[in-house]
Amino acid sequence: MVTLMSSVGIARIQRKRFKEAISDALKLIQYDFPPNAQNIVIKPNMCYYWDYSTGHTTDPNFVGSLIDLIREQISPQVNISIVESDASAMKCMYAFKMLGFEDLARKYNVKLVNLSKENGEKTAVNIGKHLIEIIVPEVIKNADLKINVPKIKYSMRKIQISCALKNIFGCNPYPRKFIYHSILNEAIVAVNKAMKFDLCVLDGNIVAGAQTRKLGLVMASTDPVAFDSVATHIAGVNPRFVRYLLLAEKEALGTTSFIAKGVSWKYFQSRFPKKSANKKFFDAAFDLILKLHLETRLGLD
Repeated sequence: MVTLMSSVGIARIQRKRFKEAISDALKLIQYDFPPNAQNIVIKPNMCYYWDYSTGHTTDPNFVGSLIDLIREQISPQVNISIVESDASAMKCMYAFKMLGFEDLARKYNVKLVNLSKENGEKTAVNIGKHLIEIIVPEVIKNADLKINVPKIKYSMRKIQISCALKNIFGCNPYPRKFIYHSILNEAIVAVNKAMKFDLCVLDGNIVAGAQTRKLGLVMASTDPVAFDSVATHIAGVNPRFVRYLLLAEKEALGTTSFIAKGVSWKYFQSRFPKKSANKKFFDAAFDLILKLHLETRLGLD
């Protein structure tokens, strides 16, 4: 039996030259932006109000460099929307401002779209024994090109790692996302099935762990499963223990088998910060909240 493998391009950021590193990673996987794309969606990671210097959220300067590259290769007139949705503990109207995306939108003449305020179309997705209803926002449904710009982060014990697939979970416009946490692995895969993105480009310049560290990493792939498989290796986690990755592979969203091109992922793995003790404590506390069904009482649902 022949196992198909997907290409993942890996590049280093030299002297804060984001555009060059993004271009290098795309060349490694022989990716060209579709020349006829007119409506483009970019989904950065804006999980909370921590700015990019913490390693938790996508750097707007990185997104700006990606926009420059898109307009150079497609057209200066292409329409670009930067999208995010409200969450239980985050509102887009504040996050866009606090994280620097309002300034980015003015500078680059792009739209900021709160998916929780958009019209959308309801769809039902089967993941195993679960039928999960998802609303697909019109701006995503109608896009010619959808680009995922995630971070690599340690996450709650249930999913371990947050990267490309988890970032698209943030496209779910329903704000009270805590309701999905009992089936979080399935929900992540369901949203990715309902809203398939075309390209993943990692902002791995600054990463978080026991300490914040400048890593200088850019990755690119058209396969989010292979992309996340490399990300888990870099963070020192075995992809076979990340359940949503295996589910995504089973649902034909991609493959965990990859060919890494460019800089060795082991170079970045040796420099990636370990999980902090505080993170381990919060993982245990979160698991206890779910076990005791305290999310409603604590206002987290």
